[in-house]
Amino acid sequence: MFGRRHYPGRVDVAIVGAGVTGCSCALTLANAGLRVRVHEARGVASGASGRNGGFALRGGAAPYDDTRTQLGAEDAAGLWRLTERSLARLGTLAGDAFRRTGSLRLAADPEEAESLRAEYEALREDGFEVEWRPELDGRLAGRYHGAIFHPPDGSLHPARWVRRLAGQAAEAGAEIRERHPITELDELDADQVVIATDGYTHGLLEPLDRAVEPARGQVVATEPLDAEYFACPHYARYGYDYWQQTEDLRLVLGGFRDSAPQEESTAEEATTPGIQARLEAFARELVGGAPRITHRWSGIFGVTDDLLPLAGQVPGRDGLWVSCGYSGHGNVLGLACGDLVALAILGRQAPELALFDPSRVL
Repeated sequence: MFGRRHYPGRVDVAIVGAGVTGCSCALTLANAGLRVRVHEARGVASGASGRNGGFALRGGAAPYDDTRTQLGAEDAAGLWRLTERSLARLGTLAGDAFRRTGSLRLAADPEEAESLRAEYEALREDGFEVEWRPELDGRLAGRYHGAIFHPPDGSLHPARWVRRLAGQAAEAGAEIRERHPITELDELDADQVVIATDGYTHGLLEPLDRAVEPARGQVVATEPLDAEYFACPHYARYGYDYWQQTEDLRLVLGGFRDSAPQEESTAEEATTPGIQARLEAFARELVGGAPRITHRWSGIFGVTDDLLPLAGQVPGRDGLWVSCGYSGHGNVLGLACGDLVALAILGRQAPELALFDPSRVL
């Protein structure tokens, strides 16, 4: 499906995982002329990269002002600029799988409004494009207490996007082996190995199992609605509720993971009656009716304690690299980190890679 390239024997780089990270890494390496083999247990985009709500957001999992406190102003700004560049790269690679719409982060109560206002002030102070919207209209009026609008953000058709990225990597010369699970790293015949499996990482490297916890996100999609009520991705309650409308006006809605935190801290791809019922009720609240649910799915993403990815060389393991743990923000960070790891393998390590150094936890 993704080219007919087949490398006999040993390759320069083997990548485990054909999601956005693995395909991004493979594209950069193959464009540089390396022999690259990507191993995927199922099909391209079968993991969280193709099973999410389709948000393409700058930044990381933590609000910008929190990241600035955690990393310092210079590194926080560097992280956000990295994701803005990655969004621009995504726009050139994704074709009609991406729409530049902006995104709206909403305050569900006055306390969250204070948090959003602090993030807005920090972003504006550091020169990032951002808008504060104290009053909301349409179906948001009276429900939310202000919002931040992020103009650079956008909407993805995630599976279409990752398959397109995989096709570009294959065209550049990467071999992509679907339905080829890797259970032990010793199976890989390569000079360099990259683990790019995010929440599906467990079992390959014991220290990584302890550092990256799997989490499940559940999503529903409705039949096309009668109008466009939401022109961009929306998210509220610190990201626990999120929704958008597709080009054909379907409502795609996910969240409520915090209502069953122990149940949702799992690597099992399943939908559950409790969260599905909450999603259906929320859909009714948002549109003022009971739209028919046409699709339900879940995806597993990887979470780290500090909400920053692990990307770089595994300490004490020459030739072994990792890029995972995006804490729910892998659509853009996965693209960025896959490319950063590839550049480091090529001997062109970018300074931003130090932000994600795996040695801080591994």
